[in-house]
Amino acid sequence: MKHALNVTREQDFAAWYQAVITEADMAEESGVRGCMVIRPWGYGIWERIQTLLDARIKQTGHENCYFPLFIPLSYFEKEAEHVDGFAKEMAVVTHHRLIQKDGKMVPDPEAKLEEPLVVRPTSETVIGAAFSRWVQSWRDLPVLINQWANVVRWEMRTRMFLRTSEFLWQEGHTAHSTVDEAMEETMKMLEVYRSFAEECVGLPVVAGEKPENERFPGAVATYSIEAMMQDGKALQAGTSHFLGTTFSQAQNIKFQNAEGQQELAQTTSWGMSTRMIGGLIMVHGDDDGLRVPPRVAPYQVVVVPMLRDTEDDAAIVDYCTDLVNQLNGLDAFREPVRALLDKRPAKAATKRWSWVKKGAPIVIEVGGRDVAGGNISVIRRDRLYREDGKLDSQIVGKGDFVAGAVAMLEDIQSSLFADAKARLDGNIDKSIADLEALKAYFNASKNPGWALVQWAKPTGAGLEKVVQWLKGEKLTLRNVPTDADAADGTCIFTGGRAVERVLVGRSY
Repeated sequence: MKHALNVTREQDFAAWYQAVITEADMAEESGVRGCMVIRPWGYGIWERIQTLLDARIKQTGHENCYFPLFIPLSYFEKEAEHVDGFAKEMAVVTHHRLIQKDGKMVPDPEAKLEEPLVVRPTSETVIGAAFSRWVQSWRDLPVLINQWANVVRWEMRTRMFLRTSEFLWQEGHTAHSTVDEAMEETMKMLEVYRSFAEECVGLPVVAGEKPENERFPGAVATYSIEAMMQDGKALQAGTSHFLGTTFSQAQNIKFQNAEGQQELAQTTSWGMSTRMIGGLIMVHGDDDGLRVPPRVAPYQVVVVPMLRDTEDDAAIVDYCTDLVNQLNGLDAFREPVRALLDKRPAKAATKRWSWVKKGAPIVIEVGGRDVAGGNISVIRRDRLYREDGKLDSQIVGKGDFVAGAVAMLEDIQSSLFADAKARLDGNIDKSIADLEALKAYFNASKNPGWALVQWAKPTGAGLEKVVQWLKGEKLTLRNVPTDADAADGTCIFTGGRAVERVLVGRSY
């Protein structure tokens, strides 16, 4: 069977990933190391993610706002643990003007800033400063905000969508009067991320608490959703942090409670980024390119007229236009169907394979014979080939397709999720009881999954010893699943009594 890409997942997963991005016109290099140009199809998927996730965020009572890209360095210095966690990744602005010198543009020594500005790596500090102005009384709480923005973290090893120096995301920030309210918020947003990933992006995930060494800098507790890629590696797809009073103390976020006493606010933050697109590629893609779940596809149905420069072309285009109009008048997933008529002056086969590589859920071809018979040829991207290896193109009546289009889109959405869910559930080993068995599991195959093991939750030097051992095996602790069975044995790392179960795996 000949595939659309020149490299398969089995041959070289990393090269395949990059080939999907290139061939699907997702993104390209920008000329700035670690930064990318997100092309219309890739950005269209991000817009769908924004639209659907933003609605869920607003349904939970949050409002959107915007904060500056530049943050005074002094804001970070107020919170030592936070700044230490991001120090090696910060991009810093020190001058506000350039001059010509020896034929080159250089910073003007006379234009040095009084205080350096950090290009936003995350916004806890600047938003905390705003909260300190906004919050005076318990009546001002809770504060529930979100912003869609770009951030910069100076990555040394970059990979498109997964780890870039600049990326797009949303970051939520909230302030509350009590620990219980802040924890409720933290877990509520973790569930928003879990349900969004599974229901919209088709990514089955494991939600849980990060171990101490994986916490967000300055957080009291960090929770994540972890998705399994087709090579068995884990991808942290979203995080929700309970910050306690760490940032409110540093930023003086105080309020007068109902008894007239001053208290520090309890804060949270949570975020999801364009990394989700990288996860979508590695969970759903195949050797022909991307497969996009209908809910986040910029176009769910693409109609390709097979034009031959004859008098029949106008009739074919009219037939296809009517089909697109009918489809756009339908509702799927409580939204209008998104159908596109591709009238580009290119061969039908070229256009067909371009949409296959982009992962459009349904591709329809229409030729003169189809018009005469009232038919269309339908290709479902989730099952591209027949058992004999040939392209599975089904000829169906135009009216019949329109009548069943919504059901077909829903079936594609559920089938992509079901395949990924079966992969996740089938590749978590829960039987490993010692370190030798753990090593053997991860060395037994090219693409092992994860292990769920007994865990004593060590801290300090004990935790560091475990982390270093795992690092030597190129493994990481992922999270402690919220729905894992209770611990009932011995921690495989320390030999002590286990108190919970933790996921171990290789990761991006």
